[in-house]
Amino acid sequence: MELLWQLRSQRRQSSPELPETVTRLTAPDGSLLYLVGTAHFSDSSKKDVAMTIRAVQPDVVVVELCQYRVSMLKMDENTLLREAKDISLDKVQQAIKQNGLMSGLMQILLLKVSAHITEQLGMAPGGEFREAFKEAGQVPFCKFHLGDRPIPVTFKRAIAALSLWQKARLAWGLCFLSDPISKEDVEKCKQKDLLEQTMSEMIGEFPALHQTIVAERDIYLTHTLRQATRCVEPPHNAQSAYSTEVPAVVVGVVGMGHVPGIEKNWEKQLNIHEIMIVAPPSRFGWVLRAAVKGVVVGVLGYACYRAGGSIGRALLSLPAVQSLLETLRPPCALSQQ
Repeated sequence: MELLWQLRSQRRQSSPELPETVTRLTAPDGSLLYLVGTAHFSDSSKKDVAMTIRAVQPDVVVVELCQYRVSMLKMDENTLLREAKDISLDKVQQAIKQNGLMSGLMQILLLKVSAHITEQLGMAPGGEFREAFKEAGQVPFCKFHLGDRPIPVTFKRAIAALSLWQKARLAWGLCFLSDPISKEDVEKCKQKDLLEQTMSEMIGEFPALHQTIVAERDIYLTHTLRQATRCVEPPHNAQSAYSTEVPAVVVGVVGMGHVPGIEKNWEKQLNIHEIMIVAPPSRFGWVLRAAVKGVVVGVLGYACYRAGGSIGRALLSLPAVQSLLETLRPPCALSQQ
C-alpha cells in the first residue's frame, strides 16, 4: 500500500498543463478541485477528462450523476446508443412510476430530446462520465462519487415551478424538436460565451425552469464537490512518511453550464435542505392522474364486458387492477379509513 501511495505521488503533476475547459478551485484547507466543464455528446470532452485524471492522480472523482442514472457507467456504447433511441412503453411506465405522472411525462419528453441528439450524432450520451469512471479505476486509492441531486427531486420541483401554460409550451417545444444538430454545434457548447447566451435565452423563456434545473443543481453540485474536497488520510503503512492528513486532490466532471454557478457558490454558505423539498401533488395533478387511469379502467371494463362475466371477475381480482382502482379513490376518502 505504501508503494502504491508513493507511486501515485510520483505520477501526480504539481503544475499540470490542462485543457482550457478545466477550472482550478482551492478549498480552505489547501485541497484542490480540478473542475472539468464538458459537453455531454463530445469526444473531445472525454479526452479532457482522461487527460486531467491522468495528470493530477486524484483522491476523488466526482461526476454529475445521481443514483438513478448510474447504470450508464457500466453499459457499453452500442447498448446505450440503442437504449437512447428506443423510448418504449416500459420506459414510459417506469418514468411515471418513479416521478409521478407530470414529472414522468416531462422526463419522457427530455428522453426524446436526448434520442433526437443521439440519432443526429450517432453518439451515446454520458461518454465523459464513463471515461471518468474508467480512468478513476486506474488511479490507486481513488474514490468515485456521484455528485448530482436525485433526478426525481429535480423533475418534481421543475414541474411544480411551472404554470399550466408554461408546461404546455415546454411540452409542445420538446415534442416537435427537429432541428439538425452537428458535432460542431456540440463542441460550441464548451465555449462559455455561447453557453451564457443560450442560458440567457432560456431564462427569458422559462426562468423557473432555469432555477430548478440549473441554479439549484449548481448549489447541490457545489455542496458535494466541497464535501469531497477535504483532507485525506494516507494508508496506515504510509503514515510514517506523511502527516496524519494531507490536502485532497479532486476532479469534478460536470456540464459546462454548471461551471459558472459552481465558481460563484464555491465560497458561499449553502443550504441544500431547501432545494430537496418536494411539494405534495396538487389537486389538479390528482384529477389528471384520475382521468388517465379512468380511461384505462374504461377500456378494461369494456374488455371485461366483451370477454364475459367470469373472465371479467378474474381480471378485476388481479392485484394490479385492484391497486389501480384503489388509486382512483380521492385522497379525502382514503384518509377517512
